[in-house]
Amino acid sequence: MDSNNKNSPMFLIFPPEVTSPEHQTTTLTASVYNSKSRVQKLLIRKLKILGTTQILCGIMNFSFGVVFLFTLVNPYPRFPFIFISGYPFWGSALFINSGAFLIALKRKTTDYMIKMSQVMNLLSALGAAAGIILLIFGFLLDGEFICGYSPDANQCGAITTLFIGILAMLMIFSIIELFISLFSSALGYTSE
Repeated sequence: MDSNNKNSPMFLIFPPEVTSPEHQTTTLTASVYNSKSRVQKLLIRKLKILGTTQILCGIMNFSFGVVFLFTLVNPYPRFPFIFISGYPFWGSALFINSGAFLIALKRKTTDYMIKMSQVMNLLSALGAAAGIILLIFGFLLDGEFICGYSPDANQCGAITTLFIGILAMLMIFSIIELFISLFSSALGYTSE
């Protein structure tokens, strides 16, 4: 037989036990092993959303910290209290890291990643709680920060509104981060 010819038939010779239907009575059944339940799959899918939200809250906190960096101009002799505490920077580092761990946990679920994600979320929750306390002190200490040093009363109202608005946004992001961190940390303990 010529193997170069495309139309040439090829015959396979099988033993009779393979080709006869009476010998083919065995049926094989297979079941798919699913290591995760539907609830775990749903929760892991939500972890990516929560992680992304944590990262965005961290980026926003960092951005507001950078805005506070530019407040040391005449006639204001000092930085705001919340900037001096460094919360916009170390808080955002905690939030971004815990969000990254949640996204990594969605991609590769191992016992080590679950533990590290829980630890980072607990640290992030503690950081958010500390940030809320520092922001409350910031509202109390720096309420008259801008107006106390400004010789121009026209700018005082607008700048104070902007300053208090930034503190309020930092407070909102910190509260959101606290709830996400606590939920994610508790979720890790219940999924074990």
